[in-house]
Amino acid sequence: MLSIPELIKKKRDGGALSDEDVKTFIQAVTNKTIQDAQIGAMLMAIWQKGMINSETETLTREMMSSGEVLSWPKEWAGLVVDKHSTGGVGDKVSLVLAPALAACGCKVPMISGRGLAHTGGTLDKLESIPGFNINQSAAQILKIMTSVGCCIVGQTELLVPADRVLYALRDATSTVDSLPLIAGSIISKKGAESLTALVLDVKFGRAALYKDLDSAKELAQLLVSVGNGLGMRTAAALSCMDGTIGRCVGNSVEVMESLETLKGRGPDDLMELVTTLGGVLLMMTGLVSDQSEGRKKISDAVIGGAALSKFQAMMEAQGVANETARSLCSAHKDAYRVLRRAEHQLELEASEEGVVLDVDGLVLAEVLHKLGAGRSKAGEPVNHSVGAELLVSLGQRVKKGVSWLRLHYEAPAPTPDQISRLQNALTLGTNDAQTQQKHTLVKELLLPH
Repeated sequence: MLSIPELIKKKRDGGALSDEDVKTFIQAVTNKTIQDAQIGAMLMAIWQKGMINSETETLTREMMSSGEVLSWPKEWAGLVVDKHSTGGVGDKVSLVLAPALAACGCKVPMISGRGLAHTGGTLDKLESIPGFNINQSAAQILKIMTSVGCCIVGQTELLVPADRVLYALRDATSTVDSLPLIAGSIISKKGAESLTALVLDVKFGRAALYKDLDSAKELAQLLVSVGNGLGMRTAAALSCMDGTIGRCVGNSVEVMESLETLKGRGPDDLMELVTTLGGVLLMMTGLVSDQSEGRKKISDAVIGGAALSKFQAMMEAQGVANETARSLCSAHKDAYRVLRRAEHQLELEASEEGVVLDVDGLVLAEVLHKLGAGRSKAGEPVNHSVGAELLVSLGQRVKKGVSWLRLHYEAPAPTPDQISRLQNALTLGTNDAQTQQKHTLVKELLLPH
């Protein structure tokens, strides 16, 4: 068995690590018998030299089995599913998709993350609901899934402990963008959920980790390959992330938009992602015969109210008071009064007349981040009430002086420079031919063979 320095040297010099080598490294990480400096050196060697697919698969499998692996009742065989997104602006898909899948007969143990840098986190959004508890043990997860069919929780202390260590050090060593390390981190956590099927929403564009379709596709292909190699039916959607998903960005306002969607009043782009990803999962479980039947089934669950009932049951099972959950899911005009509202609102007006050609989602997210909606490092608190609502949509003709964005903020107030940046995020034009075709987000699907 090679020592840790020998393993680092082997990878540094471009060698492929054997299964035994990878196992030695991950066990040392898990057992804390390796120095942080050595882990950092190995991460950098992997970042520089890459890994072949078999190495990445072994890395992922060893990370997955570094802690507790969830197990499910036999009668759930073939029905346990999840989705993962590589992060976006206004990405509230999970809040609608998990209960919709549960309403269609799936079991969804969704283990989600927090926001970091400009991308929002599902857990932060849910924590803007008073009482929502994202910390659940494996036994509690099983109980919630038995009664409701879905839960959305944080990573438990016992699940994939190796990833927790590597994730923190990847940030500290500038190795976050290594494909094998990304694949290992994402797929190991999903593997520990013992899934039948997994769908990945891999984003590309201005507001995504990958700016162009080709580099996002390279990651998607690797994720699909590693997921299928671990025995999960894995598919990926490649979706465009230039603007925002839906009209709201920020924790509380995104919860409101998710609930509006579950009440059948959702924006088209959000519903496109929910029905596409959900349709693929239903097809992979065999609950439907093809994607279009799957999309229709998910759409019916949302529009017909079955998904809303599941969301209410999930909130109550995860600690939200019955009265609060009922209020949020009601048709009452004050349904959202239980959510924290920002002290100040500011509306920005269009400086000229024209057709809305583009809204830069990255600028929107970066300004909101600075105003307290996001965090710069793990563990920092976020202000759930900070957010923005788009008051216009692509292709819409707006007159000069018409409000196009409503900003929700507390302290700090937006600076003149931030307001100027936001104003410049809106692109108006004279020609609406560019926006005549339907603006679809999903550009390509990679399905398992």
